[in-house]
Amino acid sequence: MIDSIVKSLGDKADFLLKHECKTIAKEKLHLPGGDWVNRIFLPSDRNNRVLNNLDWMLNTGRLAGTGYMSILPVDQGIEHSGGASFAKNPEYFDGENIIRLALEGGCNAVASTFGVLGSVARKYAHRIPFLVKINHNQLLTLPNQADEVMFGTVKQAYDMGAAAVGATIYFGSPESNRQIIEVSQAFAQAHEYGMATVLWCYLRNPAFKTKDKDFHVSADLTGQANHLGVTIQADIIKQKLPENNGGYLAMQMGDSSYGKIDKRVYTELTTDHPIDLCRYQVANCYLGRQGLINSGGASGAHDFEEAVTTAVINKRAGGVGLISGRKAFQRPMAEGVKLLNAVQDVYLCKEVTIA
Repeated sequence: MIDSIVKSLGDKADFLLKHECKTIAKEKLHLPGGDWVNRIFLPSDRNNRVLNNLDWMLNTGRLAGTGYMSILPVDQGIEHSGGASFAKNPEYFDGENIIRLALEGGCNAVASTFGVLGSVARKYAHRIPFLVKINHNQLLTLPNQADEVMFGTVKQAYDMGAAAVGATIYFGSPESNRQIIEVSQAFAQAHEYGMATVLWCYLRNPAFKTKDKDFHVSADLTGQANHLGVTIQADIIKQKLPENNGGYLAMQMGDSSYGKIDKRVYTELTTDHPIDLCRYQVANCYLGRQGLINSGGASGAHDFEEAVTTAVINKRAGGVGLISGRKAFQRPMAEGVKLLNAVQDVYLCKEVTIA
């Protein structure tokens, strides 16, 4: 297993597998494990039904009992349009094939829309945990807007037998205050019903993308988005893998003032190493008390290598798994299963340790 991982990492193998994190020590983290629900959530205010659903999610699929998660998310039919998402593989216009891919791929859960999951709920909701995405950014307004709006109710997700609900907040956008209120209220209701909560903590603001860098994926800004996400009691945070740092500093150029930051974030708590940058994301999830899953990103020519690389960074940083969609479903199902399994192998491989 480790040989296959090393091969996928290529010339980055030693850089990623031998790195020792000297910023935030691993001993300070709440690390994943088979006892994660009892150790982390039993002392919390989550009720027993939430614990049951978290336990179900963590004990489903190939990663069952490890404390790690591999989730298949397919909400792109709305977020990216059906044509853009499924033209490569039209069979995934049928939501049942999304569920089949998650099952055959050994995933812990499948995340999708009210429509997709509701259309086959009686057949599959008892076989694999459903994660219902309750808000979306629909792309038919002209011009397009970055605004997540509710597409259904928490009770609908509960009635179809879902184990969890998921939502996106576009932190940094003009609509973010409203989204924070909507999602925090929805998550409170979801917990009352006994469902777990997963938050896509994404950034959206044109100013975050400069001529030099795209700070939508900076460690400091995404880290703060994570910190806001766990504040509204997301049980699991979904975040893009950080690619740079210094977003706060870049936004304070000239006479402008933006947010608040301590420069020790850059001198002591992070380095330029991708594992250290991701470790800062984990730290903002209450030092891993709430799990960080990173997204797999867009599909391309090097999907297997990129997916394995992301999984290695997430695991070694102290994250709890990967949520990978387009790399898996925008290819024939057998290949999609192999990609999901390649990601899972990273979390099953004992030689890939916490940095």
